[in-house]
Amino acid sequence: MPLNRRKFLKKSAVTGAGVALTGAVAAPSARAATSVAAGGGKKPVKRYALTVMGTTDLHGHVFNWDYFKDAEYKDTAGNAQGLARISTLVNEIRKEKGRCNTLLLDAGDTIQGTPLTYYYAKVDPITAKGGPVHPMAQAMNAIGYDAVALGNHEFNYGIETLRKFESQCRFPLLGANALDAKTLKPAFPPYFMKTFHVPGAPSVKVAVLGLTNPGIAIWDKAYVQGKLTFPGLEEQAAKWVPKLRSMGADVVVVSAHSGASGTSSYGDQLPYVENSAALVAQQVPGIDAILVGHAHVEIPELKVTNTKTGRTVVLSEPLAYAERLSVFDFELVFEKGKWQVESVAASVRNSNSVADDPKITRLLKDEHDVVVAYVNQVVGKATDTLTTVEARYKDAPIIDLITKVQEDVVKAALVGTEYASLPVIAQASPFSRTSEIPAGNVTIRDLSSLYVYDNTLVAKVLTGAQVRAYLEYSANYFVRTAAGAVIDTEKLTNANNRPDYNYDYVSGLRYDIDIAQAEGSRIKNLTYDGAALDDAQQFVFAVNNYRANGGGAFPHVASAKEVWSESTEIRTRIAEWVTAKGVLDPKEFASVDWKLTRDGAPVF
Repeated sequence: MPLNRRKFLKKSAVTGAGVALTGAVAAPSARAATSVAAGGGKKPVKRYALTVMGTTDLHGHVFNWDYFKDAEYKDTAGNAQGLARISTLVNEIRKEKGRCNTLLLDAGDTIQGTPLTYYYAKVDPITAKGGPVHPMAQAMNAIGYDAVALGNHEFNYGIETLRKFESQCRFPLLGANALDAKTLKPAFPPYFMKTFHVPGAPSVKVAVLGLTNPGIAIWDKAYVQGKLTFPGLEEQAAKWVPKLRSMGADVVVVSAHSGASGTSSYGDQLPYVENSAALVAQQVPGIDAILVGHAHVEIPELKVTNTKTGRTVVLSEPLAYAERLSVFDFELVFEKGKWQVESVAASVRNSNSVADDPKITRLLKDEHDVVVAYVNQVVGKATDTLTTVEARYKDAPIIDLITKVQEDVVKAALVGTEYASLPVIAQASPFSRTSEIPAGNVTIRDLSSLYVYDNTLVAKVLTGAQVRAYLEYSANYFVRTAAGAVIDTEKLTNANNRPDYNYDYVSGLRYDIDIAQAEGSRIKNLTYDGAALDDAQQFVFAVNNYRANGGGAFPHVASAKEVWSESTEIRTRIAEWVTAKGVLDPKEFASVDWKLTRDGAPVF
C-alpha cells in the first residue's frame, strides 16, 4: 500500500516527543499506606503499591474461537484464548488493586494472525473511505489499554493500515527504535508517562518505553525500506532511559517486542539482536521491569542483574494469543526526598480461569459473525482428505499443493520476460501439524488453516549450487539419527529448536535427506529433470516474502536477484487456484520429491 510521505513525516514530527498523561485521580489510601516507626520519634514512612498488567502477541485473538475449525478453541493443556477473557482478568485486578493504581500494557503483534484481523485489513479494510474500526482497536479501547508497543507483524499490511489502526486507538503505539529513515527521529511515540497521585505524599511518575524488533527491516522490507529504520533495542534503551529518569520518572517499565533468549533467527544479516530483552536488562541502568514479547514463550518471572548497577530487573512474558496476563507488583517507598522501587514481583494469570467479559463479546459479535460466514464459504470440492499430520518427515501432498500454486503463479507472471525460459521451483513449509482439508466441500477456512501466515510471493534467481546449499541448511531441521536406531517421530525434528516454519520443501527437484549424516552432508541423489543437478543451472525460485527477505537465515536467497513480487497473499492465491479448478485432486499437484534416508536406506 502506498505511503503518503507528507502525512507520514508530519506524523513523525508530531509523535517524536512521546506521550504524557497526568492528572490521574487520587489513589485509595489502602494502596498508599503510611506506617509509623515504633517510638513515635521518626517521620512516617510513605509507601505506594503499583500494579502493571501486560499482554503480548495477541495476534487478533478477541474470542476463544478457532476460525479454522469453526469451533471453540481447545488444546490438550486446557488453555483459553482471547481478549474477552483478558478483559475479565483485568477487571478483577482493577477491582482488587484500585483501577487508578494500575497500568495495562501490551508488547506487540496485535493486528495480524487470525481471519478476523485479515478480513479487516484486506476484505473490508479499515483504510477504505468510511471503513470500519479495527476489531482490535475496539476491544483494546474498551478494555482500557494505556500503551502498546509495536510488534513486527504490525507492519505486515503496510504503513497505511498501521497508521489507520493507530488513529483508531485511544492509546499510543510505542516504538523508540522505529525511526524515520531520512530524519532518524522517532516515527512513533517512544514512550508514555503517567502520574499516579498518592494521598499525603508526592505523586509517582511512571514511564513506559516501547521497543520493537529490528527484524522488521528484513521481514517487511517491501513496506519499510527507505521509509523506516530499526536500530537495536539496547542502544535505543540506553538513549531513552536516562532521559525518562531526568524527566522525573520514578518507575521505568519497558514494553519490548523482543524475546529474552539473546538469539536471532536472521543470523548476521542485521547487526542487532532479535531477542534482546534480557540484554537490555543487563546493559541499561535505570529499568525496573520489562514486559517481554515476540518469542511466544511463557516466562512468569525472570530476574536479571544489571551489570552496571547490580540492581535486579524483573522480566515477564505472558503466553501469546491472550492465553496469559502478566502481572507486575511494584512496592515503592519514599526515601531521601524521592520514590524508590523497593521490590518488584511478577507472575502470570491464566485466562482459562475466567469467563468472557460479556461487554467485549457484545461489542464485537457482528464483526465475528461476518468473519465466520466469510471463512465458511465453499470454494471447491476435494477428492481426498489431505493432512499435515506427517508433513514434517514425509513428503505430503498437502504441502505440494502450496508449491504447485506458487509455481503456477510465478510461471504466469514471467510469461514474456527474459526469465520465462528458466525452470521454476518453489519452497513451502509444514506450518501446522493439525491442518486438514477434508474430502468433499472445501472452504476458505480449510485453505487458511493450511497457510496461516499472511505471506506474499517473491521470485528469485538461484543457481543449482545455491539450491543445494539451501537444501542442506533446511535439512539441519532433522535430529541426527544413526542407522538402526529406533525412530521416534516426535523426536526426529526441530533440531536445535528450529521451528517447523523454518523447514522447507523444495519442489521440482528430487533428493534424499540422509539423517545419519552430519549437518552439511545430508542431501543425496539431488537431481533435476532426471539428471544430476548442474551447479551452474539457473532456476527461478518461488519463495514467500519472509524467506525472501532473510527470515530463517537460509543461505543465498536474501541476496539473490529478485525478478518479480506481489502483494497478494499466498493464502489467497491458493483459494483462487482451488476455486478456478473446482475440484481439488492430488493427481494434479502431488509428487514425491524427497524422502528421509539413513546411510541410503529409506526411513519410512
